[in-house]
Amino acid sequence: MITTIALFGATGKTGRRVLDQALARGLSVRALARDLDKISVADDRLTVIEGDVLDARSVDRVVAGADVVLSVFGYVKGSPDDLQARGTRLILEAMQRHGVTRIVTLSGGGLRAEGKDQPKLPDRIIRGLLKLLSGQVLADAEAHLALLQQSGLEWTVVRGPRLSEDPGTGSYGVGWVGGDSTTKISRDDLAEFLITQIDDRQYVHEMPFVSAR
Repeated sequence: MITTIALFGATGKTGRRVLDQALARGLSVRALARDLDKISVADDRLTVIEGDVLDARSVDRVVAGADVVLSVFGYVKGSPDDLQARGTRLILEAMQRHGVTRIVTLSGGGLRAEGKDQPKLPDRIIRGLLKLLSGQVLADAEAHLALLQQSGLEWTVVRGPRLSEDPGTGSYGVGWVGGDSTTKISRDDLAEFLITQIDDRQYVHEMPFVSAR
């Protein structure tokens, strides 16, 4: 049974939901934060480590003593175009050092699960716009996936569509792009699914797509 999570991206809009829900479930969390003031939660099971996901020593401190990694960090002003790949590489290296084998990361629907996705017209339009307007984001996501595939670890990439601030319903679809998938999901529901993947091995080495029903 997993008891301690290394959480990267805890101060983001989705990461805050992951943090709150993890603590509510009785899990311990080791969270990385560049600004300690952005985490106001007070809980004996929470350890906040000041640092940056692009700093190897900070990353190592977060992973040390953890049973699983949840990586939901994203771009902020001034982030390099290869943020996700660089941060993921450092996380994977720390996992190897500390014997942590399970990692769950968050990405967008633009990342394709070849042979499983069946994108409909709106999905193809969204991906086309992403490539046109934010091609570096998609390239970075693909590079982070390649690192996971080469790592030999138990990875899962959770993909989602447009994220909303709507309250979570606890009811959402899990599968692949196309078919019954929709074009949005609440951050609350996405956070819930991310946490379920800590122990669930159904999607090891897979990229499930989560969307509202």
